[in-house]
Amino acid sequence: MSNHQRLDDGMRWRIVGRLEAGQSQVYICREFNLTPSVVRNLWKQSRIPDPSRERLGQGRPRATTATEDRYMSIIARRNRGATASQLSRDLYAATGTRVSRVTVSKRLHETGLLARRPAVFVPLTSTNRRVRLAWCREHGDWINGRPFSSLMSPGPA
Repeated sequence: MSNHQRLDDGMRWRIVGRLEAGQSQVYICREFNLTPSVVRNLWKQSRIPDPSRERLGQGRPRATTATEDRYMSIIARRNRGATASQLSRDLYAATGTRVSRVTVSKRLHETGLLARRPAVFVPLTSTNRRVRLAWCREHGDWINGRPFSSLMSPGPA
């Protein structure tokens, strides 16, 4: 069985009224014989958030506006090969806002554009392509390095 007691509404209003009048929580705890957590929770529940005092977002303000983010996204889509550094310079030339390449990468990531490095490979000659295609056609029905037909034949009993 717990020692939990319910406070009636009259007592709640008296406690909140005293808190609003400026009495300390410790003094109220002693006077009403309550634990500090009860008084603290009553105070939290009674407060109505004041939009002018409480900011919605915390942390560092964004370096770019929503319009600048859209501009970067459009430029990146038009020129798919542009690097983040190039986009940063383009944004500075267009709007005068100086941002790092990391900021550009983050903004593009938010819009769904992810950076990919192009694969570096040696272009195949026509002869090399022909030889590769012949090998693929010859080995197309192989499984695990052996012809498929050899897998289907009955083995030694």
